[in-house]
Amino acid sequence: MARKTSLLKQTLATILIILVVYALLNTFLSPTNSSSSSSSLSKLGTTLPFRYPNSAFTEGGFPRENSDDFPGKSAPPRLRVYLYELPRRFTHGVIEHHSIARGGQPVDDVSVLKYPGHQHMAEWYLFTDLIRPDSERVGSPVIKVVDPDEADVFYVPFFSSLSLIVNPVRAAASGQEQARVMYSDEENQEALVDWLEKQEYWKRNNGRDHVIVAQDPNALYRVIDRVKNSVLLVSDFGRLRSDQASLVKDLIVPYSHRINTYTGDVGVENRKTLLFFMGARYRKEGGKIRDLLFQILENEEGVIVRHGTQSRENRRAASQGMHTSKFCLNPAGDTPSACRLFDSIVSLCVPVIVSDSIELPFEDVIDYRKIAIFVDTTSALKPGFLVSMLRALTTERILEYQTELKENKWPFEEAKCPSRELKPENIIEVGLIRGNLPTCAYGGLRL
Repeated sequence: MARKTSLLKQTLATILIILVVYALLNTFLSPTNSSSSSSSLSKLGTTLPFRYPNSAFTEGGFPRENSDDFPGKSAPPRLRVYLYELPRRFTHGVIEHHSIARGGQPVDDVSVLKYPGHQHMAEWYLFTDLIRPDSERVGSPVIKVVDPDEADVFYVPFFSSLSLIVNPVRAAASGQEQARVMYSDEENQEALVDWLEKQEYWKRNNGRDHVIVAQDPNALYRVIDRVKNSVLLVSDFGRLRSDQASLVKDLIVPYSHRINTYTGDVGVENRKTLLFFMGARYRKEGGKIRDLLFQILENEEGVIVRHGTQSRENRRAASQGMHTSKFCLNPAGDTPSACRLFDSIVSLCVPVIVSDSIELPFEDVIDYRKIAIFVDTTSALKPGFLVSMLRALTTERILEYQTELKENKWPFEEAKCPSRELKPENIIEVGLIRGNLPTCAYGGLRL
């Protein structure tokens, strides 16, 4: 349940940020505005196609006050989202095929299908939030509309990351049975875009006001050029060209942490290990640095680096290791990001991020310099550099990092304010587009 709440917060917060990104998209990339020489910010209100009943923007481009809903505060505009009703093959059909490929049976009632847990679950929590009845959406800054003409953005609920892993390495069925249930992610990608390109509202703006989750770095790889105008929700840009994705229009979303959250307080007494890493040693592309770091660190005193793949037993071992270590190593995976960073954050294990180029979620709200240590790859590969640098940090400095981690992990983990539960709608309520934050204080941030 904690993981579900965590991802729900992440993905709901992402929806609000879409408003900002889509504003930029229309301001800078829309053909109707490309010739404008006036200030983009001053014309933001007029370039947005959003329809708010009381005009959410003033002439200067900033939200107006709405004392009815937000007494004494500027009201963040509410985003009108139209949820496409896709053919079953693109949503629950993907879940069903994932189950069948592992020995399950076809079902008539899709409500009995359970979305399998993995590190790219934003697509599921966005979908389940948007299909909630209106009675459960009171106070939400996202308005689900049934009339597409009223929509600001169109959400396409294709389970692209799950589709990528439907077929296991070793199939449960064989022979004719295997042929009957064979699933093709590539075919589903093509079929999805063929379906979208026939839709009136896709054709209207060539998909520019459509939102698609492609969180796994390989998701939608076959059709990415056909959906690149859309707002893409991704983990990083490692496998995307600059003409396919960028921060001008797209969003970085967090992985789902895969280990248990550390429930203790800050402190170093029970953290005897200096530096910990557990994960695949051999990766492709930027992740090749892992093997080099293994060679440098595996014999260092106070350092634990272990090769391990995803399994329940290894997750338990990783939880124990992170909870008893002061620092956690975060090198690149096959792409610049990895779920290990978010495991480190909820473990209060100070992340040591080895990267020359990485984009992180919610950078406009979270100052990662206060919760993580960044090291360039050249320095990290110098024998003795990492260990010497970490040993030079005082206990007081480590406690400062841990305190910031504990206070700033709220986008990735369930948290509570002193007087009220920090619900997903409260997170969006902060109005990230202007930095107007409610009164519950969490360190340097006010929620």
